[in-house]
Amino acid sequence: MSNVWYPYSQHQLNEPRLKVVGAEREFLTLEDGRVLIDGVSSWWAAIHGYNNDELNQAMNVQLEKFAHVMLGGITHEPVEQFAEKLVEITPEGLNHVFFSDSGSVAVEVALKMAVQFWSNKGNFEKVKFIALKNSYHGDTYKCMEVGDDPDYQSSYAHVLHKGFHTSIPQGGVNPSEEQLQSAVEELERILNSHHKSIAAFIVEPLMQGAGGFKLYSPRYLKEARLLCTKYNVLFVADEVATGFGRTGKLFACDHAKISPDIMILGKALTAGYVGHAATLASSTVFNAFLGDTYEEALMHGPTFMGNPLACAVGLKSYEIFERENYLEKVSHIEQVFKGAFSEFYHQNIQEIRCLGCMVVIETKDANCLKGFKQYAIDQGLWLRPIGKYLYATPPYTISNKSLHQIIKGLKDWFTKV
Repeated sequence: MSNVWYPYSQHQLNEPRLKVVGAEREFLTLEDGRVLIDGVSSWWAAIHGYNNDELNQAMNVQLEKFAHVMLGGITHEPVEQFAEKLVEITPEGLNHVFFSDSGSVAVEVALKMAVQFWSNKGNFEKVKFIALKNSYHGDTYKCMEVGDDPDYQSSYAHVLHKGFHTSIPQGGVNPSEEQLQSAVEELERILNSHHKSIAAFIVEPLMQGAGGFKLYSPRYLKEARLLCTKYNVLFVADEVATGFGRTGKLFACDHAKISPDIMILGKALTAGYVGHAATLASSTVFNAFLGDTYEEALMHGPTFMGNPLACAVGLKSYEIFERENYLEKVSHIEQVFKGAFSEFYHQNIQEIRCLGCMVVIETKDANCLKGFKQYAIDQGLWLRPIGKYLYATPPYTISNKSLHQIIKGLKDWFTKV
């Protein structure tokens, strides 16, 4: 049995693992010489694909200066420049950036910020959270409390102190007025009854990731933002999965033209090169932590926050993103996905959803996906279902040939296997 404790794995099953020895663009080269097209861009992070010369060089240039220094009592140019860039490109008003080393930790930081924001103002009642049903915000402790996916937290259900969960509108990104209002009213009922104890409403804007890539309307985000303001509750946007173009705009909040009080970034933030994340806050939130004592400060400090290598590669990643007009690439991929699946039907398929650089096939039963992973490997594809959901979230730089190979593999599973 392996010395490595792998994620989301039952090791007693002793499932075989593919050993990668090289990666280039969208391709993973295995130890036995096989080459697979990565259709999930390493959990949606490797937006440029692999082994990008400019990103490699950016890291090497910084490495020759220094690889890491603590951010406590010391600062450096890459972290200052990266924070400045993130403030420039994120929704207006997010003026302060707290770095950490993973999306889950960045969510923990956001939740701590929300609770302490209120306690610093003398309000010790506002300690609970609202989140969306089927939401996923990470695997650390408080993230599990706000999340709503039992696949990731059933072993801890007896110790998690859950808050409130509310429904997204039915009807996807274009709900009827009745569907939209039903969801908005559900949220307002919770806020009306419990706003005195609620610190924040946290959402995966527009697209829920691990919860099945469910899509919902930007109009709901607008209404939710207004309700949070009305009931004096912070609005937190978890853009770990959606940030940097995955939904077709730079940030999913941009679809609704809203600015949250707190925004969380990860995954594509550093293009899949280095684990890093950021929690951005408005000046209103930040200013609540100013005072004469450390008790009023945010007493949180990941050792590798603001890592210079991560900041250097993150800066270069966005430079490439903007220079090469990646949103146009994402739009092209979305149109290809929509064209390929608009009239595709199979009796085992419940729904097919496309948005930005994402397609998900929701099946009626997870059993119809048994054996898919090995089938995909045999077709030269690296794709992994989540429960009853089969999805592709490839790098934005994927070639048309590889994109169509992914589409063919997904379709053939239903029509030929």
